[in-house]
Amino acid sequence: MTDLMDLPAIAECSVAGCSYNDHSSCHAAAITVGGSNGDAQCATFIPLGVKGGLDKVLSHVGACQRAECAHNSQLECTADSIRVGAGHDAADCLTFAPR
Repeated sequence: MTDLMDLPAIAECSVAGCSYNDHSSCHAAAITVGGSNGDAQCATFIPLGVKGGLDKVLSHVGACQRAECAHNSQLECTADSIRVGAGHDAADCLTFAPR
């Protein structure tokens, strides 16, 4: 099992309207990257007016369901860090790179 601190950090999140985003910083302990057909969507995105997450946290990628991503190894992200922002959906992993 991978230790949380060994998982890739979320270097930036530019998604407006996500309950976990505060000033381009993700406050979820870890996110899941999901989606389908080459779309790497942030599955942790919650578009609510209520703020969520922890006050002080360095967010990580807890799981990646995009097996066709070059950074995916056994459903874990191997990128040094990722960026989340608007892409095909409101919140996508912008570091996604197809194999």
